[in-house]
Amino acid sequence: MHGDYALVGLAHTYLDRDECRREEFGAFLAEVESHRDEGWVERFKTVPLDIRMIGQCQALVAEAVEAFGRVDILLCCTSQKALIGTVEELAASQQTLNLVRDQFETNYFGPLNIIKATLPHMRRQKSGHIMIVSSITAHIGTPGLGMYSAAGWALEGFCDSLAYEIAPFNVKLTIFQCSIEIGILTGLITSVPPIVPAYSPAVNHAPLFRGILNRLVPRLPNRQTVVTENGNHDSDQASSAAEGPFSAPKVFSMYPPLSSAHMEMLVEETVYAITAIGGHENPPSRHIVGQEGVASVKEKLKTVSEEMEDFIQASFAVDYAADGGPGPSKEDNMALGTNHNERI
Repeated sequence: MHGDYALVGLAHTYLDRDECRREEFGAFLAEVESHRDEGWVERFKTVPLDIRMIGQCQALVAEAVEAFGRVDILLCCTSQKALIGTVEELAASQQTLNLVRDQFETNYFGPLNIIKATLPHMRRQKSGHIMIVSSITAHIGTPGLGMYSAAGWALEGFCDSLAYEIAPFNVKLTIFQCSIEIGILTGLITSVPPIVPAYSPAVNHAPLFRGILNRLVPRLPNRQTVVTENGNHDSDQASSAAEGPFSAPKVFSMYPPLSSAHMEMLVEETVYAITAIGGHENPPSRHIVGQEGVASVKEKLKTVSEEMEDFIQASFAVDYAADGGPGPSKEDNMALGTNHNERI
């Protein structure tokens, strides 16, 4: 990735709640300070940022322009939380509805705020590269991650339209679709109470994501304090729920207890993709990170194509030919060599 300077907006509320990440970031800032003679302090700045507040986003961009003269790359990696629960469970109470709104405020409207604040500067300088760190869940729906997926799909739809609008200004846009592990395990996870027995594993055989987390988190090496609506509880106590911590009868939140080594391994592929593509003269509009993600997207596209072909006659049946009568069948078009797009 090109560029000698970086201005980073930090959501301190998340660092305050996650002791492990706070210590790691403190060590990083100490390393920056130790290279003061090499100019690291002048080249790297951090400012508090709540991305949900448009005023703070505008202030951040203004500070970057004042300090460095321009903004060449906007790296937006703000999906700081994942909301776990079925669509029905997320509509069960005012508390869960508030969590849904907060999911969209953070994962959809937040990125929109920082993009809108940056665009005027990139447009005036006739250059720039907007990079959005998204998730494979914005391409493939995942049971139990409906609202998290919906926020990602909404952001990607916005970005697809935006890319066409800013192309005349020589401003590029790339969406990085990372593995589901990157999006979920590197931030705050909040699970809502399950509706039982309807969505219990014994009755509902859909591969709900809370079941995956219930099996995964107890196997992670580090103990971690988790948060419920009634305060802090040790993870061992929370895990006493019959099916695991994410099946608790109360709203339950935690940062996955990953070690530094696990975290590094988890983000390595994404960091490589960002540094390779950032600032590229002709970057892709969408980049799938990792072999597993590529395979999943290919399978999804294959399924969509097959379903379209299965019902293509129903699709063509609603068309009308130029003379106002019903359009010819697919077989007629093939026999006549007619281009379907030429019909009205």
